[in-house]
Amino acid sequence: MKDKKSFVLRIDQAAYQLLEKWAADEFRSVNGQIEYLLQRALIESGRKKAKEEASPVKKK
Repeated sequence: MKDKKSFVLRIDQAAYQLLEKWAADEFRSVNGQIEYLLQRALIESGRKKAKEEASPVKKK
């Protein structure tokens, strides 16, 4: 398992409530939803490579 960095995040109450509802709709915790959104944003911005869906088949 990769190490994770803990930090404090300050957001307004309304934004938190929206994130909380969104997370519940997708069966995630608020923390998990924030991580998911950040990872997706990093990939879409080209700052992170997307993981391959399936392992490539090795040729002999």
